[in-house]
Amino acid sequence: MTLTMKRVLFVLLVCVWIPAVKGFSQPGSGARFGKITPEDFNTVSSSSSLQDGAIIIADIGSTQIEGNSKGNFSLEFKNYRRAQVLNKNGYDIGNVSISIFTDGNADEELISLKAVTYNLENGKVVETKLETKSAVYTDRINKNWVIEKFTFPNVKEGSILEYQYTLKSDHIFNLRPWQFQGEYPRLWSEYKVGIPEFLYYVTLSQGYLPFFIKDQKSRAAAFTVSDNQGVGGSERINLSASVTEYRWAMRDVPALKEESFTSTIGNHMAQIEFQLAEQRYPMNPKNIMGNWTQACASLLEKENFGLTLDNDSPWLEEAVNDITAGTRNELDRAKKIFAYLRDHVTCTENNRTNMDQSLKLVWKNKRGNEAEINLLLIAMLRKAGVGYADPVLLSKRSHGYVYSSYPLLDRFNYVIARLDVGGHTYYLDASTPRLGFGRLDYECYNGHARIVNADATAIELAPDSLLEKSITTVFLLPDGNGNFAGNMQWMPGYYESYRLRSLVSESGKEAMTNEMKRGFENPSVAIRNLHVDSLEHFADPLYIRYNFEIPQDKQDIIYLNPMFGVRMKENPFKAAARSYPVEMPYTIDETYILQLAIPEGYVTDELPKEVMLKLNEDDDGMFEYRIQESGGTISLRSRLRIRRTYFQPEEYQMLREFFNLVVKQHNEQIVFKKKN
Repeated sequence: MTLTMKRVLFVLLVCVWIPAVKGFSQPGSGARFGKITPEDFNTVSSSSSLQDGAIIIADIGSTQIEGNSKGNFSLEFKNYRRAQVLNKNGYDIGNVSISIFTDGNADEELISLKAVTYNLENGKVVETKLETKSAVYTDRINKNWVIEKFTFPNVKEGSILEYQYTLKSDHIFNLRPWQFQGEYPRLWSEYKVGIPEFLYYVTLSQGYLPFFIKDQKSRAAAFTVSDNQGVGGSERINLSASVTEYRWAMRDVPALKEESFTSTIGNHMAQIEFQLAEQRYPMNPKNIMGNWTQACASLLEKENFGLTLDNDSPWLEEAVNDITAGTRNELDRAKKIFAYLRDHVTCTENNRTNMDQSLKLVWKNKRGNEAEINLLLIAMLRKAGVGYADPVLLSKRSHGYVYSSYPLLDRFNYVIARLDVGGHTYYLDASTPRLGFGRLDYECYNGHARIVNADATAIELAPDSLLEKSITTVFLLPDGNGNFAGNMQWMPGYYESYRLRSLVSESGKEAMTNEMKRGFENPSVAIRNLHVDSLEHFADPLYIRYNFEIPQDKQDIIYLNPMFGVRMKENPFKAAARSYPVEMPYTIDETYILQLAIPEGYVTDELPKEVMLKLNEDDDGMFEYRIQESGGTISLRSRLRIRRTYFQPEEYQMLREFFNLVVKQHNEQIVFKKKN
């Protein structure tokens, strides 16, 4: 089973259509627009956790497909919601955003919007209606999406908020998804949808919660399609088709809060999505989704993607020759081209998979989005005759998982380069400053990815393949004046090295010195002679060394935590329980070694106990803490290793308890007392 298959829970269904919804009264919810009584203000707070700030009483949606007057079919999406504000933490629930698709020709249309705030005043329900003509405004996200926004008026603690709207769309591919879960708990969440037999949608369901209702039934339906746009009069077609109706509902759905080590909370939300795969007779039969080979072939033929990669323009050859002058072999040429683009072309926008300008303009202006820079890198590598270079489509961790079974290109949000040269494979991203050759941001390691080539080759960029290894060595001795003087040598892992390089680049070396000092948690500590090796060697980890002094008051008892600058202060897994997996960005192997001379005139009164822990029987993690005294010197070795990045919810308590013990041990102290 692949990493993606293990992590993504989805159900493949052959979807079909939904009945018309008359009004918004729905069996199971008990909620109906405008029907608010004083008793409704008392039924929620007793059954909900006030820490969430608000609760959604009912969230009900439906989609139906109907013939239109443009010779085709349209979607009609309806949404009704009732929520209650429990306290000030829940005021944000009064801010509503409705996404609307546009392609410049046929925009989706928001109609029949109503929103009302209800407050209980002197035992009576007082309503404040939203002025939809003046209080709704539009925010354009990109060329295909706009957001209609509004804020409920007169929101107070205890307010009940209610809205309903209808959305008309001629874009049958844009069948609305449904989220059963979110940042607020839901007492009832329901979605009805159906599709006539001449449309075939793939339905993708994810999440970890069971449905309270999940059923389907078939019926016959009549459709009328006309074309009133032609000059020769209207043509009207009536047809009958079988329709399958689906209904999904969940009740008492808990809020979903983002916790530590989560790629994106959207991966774990209970929801249903739809992708139009095929249209059938009486429509023009067409396979819309296709397969991966077809999808990649289409990308390779696009002017804003693949057609530009084998550019034969003189400017490109001249640029490549200038960059690679004096190089000795293919790998050397590849490194030169990569480093030049990384260091001289500014990335203006990330999370793009297409070009908005030509490669020539990117080169001329030394500016481009992330896709443009990496496609220029590929074009240059090909022009230089370096191995085999191809684009790779991926979805970053923060963007969400992708499905390996379906060529859903809108699931991807990033383009990198893959280079095969000299018997080795390198993944390259020239759009990110200070990123080494053959290195990617850990955000790129999100499972399934696709090489855009004739074979549409699937690859797996797994976080388990990343190891963040660090070694810290400390020598500490009394300086003869009652203080401690030490020497620190630290080789951080690659991603910590990248962070520190960025810190120095943006804020100077003094910022690193201050950060080292803060790690000691003692404002009196002095850091001297800081040396940082490999600062400009972006493909390698840093090597950091410095001297430090820890002042000590002359006292009868000295307490000293020996984990200087590296102790784990608190458990990263704070929640008592977790309903979705833990997703670490990489595996870790952290070693800390200390040699400490006992201060003159003191003896060791107490040493921490030695500890040796295993995370589980499969040795997916271990922690050792070995300490001993010999000949006036204390030797300590601490090592934390986690060999797996993905843990199921049922493994959470094991992981949390393991880190509780690590934190406890890292906070143990050595106690010295004066000799009698």
